[in-house]
Amino acid sequence: MGTTHATVSRHIESLEAAYGTRLFKRAPDGLSLTLAGEELLPTAMRAEQAVLDGRRRLTGLDREAAGRVRVSVPPILAFNVLPEIFADFAHFYPDIELEIDVTNTYQDLARNKTDVSIRIAFGVTDDVLGRKLLQYRLAPIASADYIKQHLPHAGPRGEGLTWLGWGEWANDKGWVRDSAFPNADLRHVAMEAVMQVHLVSKGAGMALLPIFVLAYDPNLQIVPGTSSYPDRSIWLLLHGDLKDSVRVRLFVDFMASEFKKRRKIFEGGAG
Repeated sequence: MGTTHATVSRHIESLEAAYGTRLFKRAPDGLSLTLAGEELLPTAMRAEQAVLDGRRRLTGLDREAAGRVRVSVPPILAFNVLPEIFADFAHFYPDIELEIDVTNTYQDLARNKTDVSIRIAFGVTDDVLGRKLLQYRLAPIASADYIKQHLPHAGPRGEGLTWLGWGEWANDKGWVRDSAFPNADLRHVAMEAVMQVHLVSKGAGMALLPIFVLAYDPNLQIVPGTSSYPDRSIWLLLHGDLKDSVRVRLFVDFMASEFKKRRKIFEGGAG
């Protein structure tokens, strides 16, 4: 919530005093709603949504290329692809300020947590305006040194090689069995994709990675004998109430144009 426990506690006490009843049960492991709290919750949520809707509508009324755009981006794009694009946007639109949140968490557009979300996903089910920028390709990737040192001595099904796992694949060896090297060991897990890329670059093993990382680290290569294949897509999402906001529209259109210019590094070829 971006505040302290003491502040939250004061707000709760003030709310309970205003309603003249206890809304939360206190326990050593935290707070839970009382019967009265559960009764109030739906009304409170509707009130919150009404306030958020009003704020979004006012934000969407602007007609100037100025102000702040809050954008949520995933780490795998934040530290290589996007800095150059964001810097160019700031150059062309000096009166628009970017507030950038780097996170793997899907920020809630409906709850006014962000204005624009750049998201990596197979599909989008949110009740928002979405623009599919492109579908990137995935491939087995390793460092040049790792390939030179280990591939010549590996067995035909990957014996002697090491896979690195990450994210939802951390404890699922199904993808290893379906890979070009089903007998390679799954030895390490990095729960964040940027760490995964750095581990591979330093020679810790192979990983299934988006091929656009090759454009930003010359030490990385697609493992010989394998090929890339289509995976998730990159989406630009914004709430419908912001579609007429000049600053948001300029940002979204600029992002779409810049990703289109870089399409080749995301889609590559078949190998």
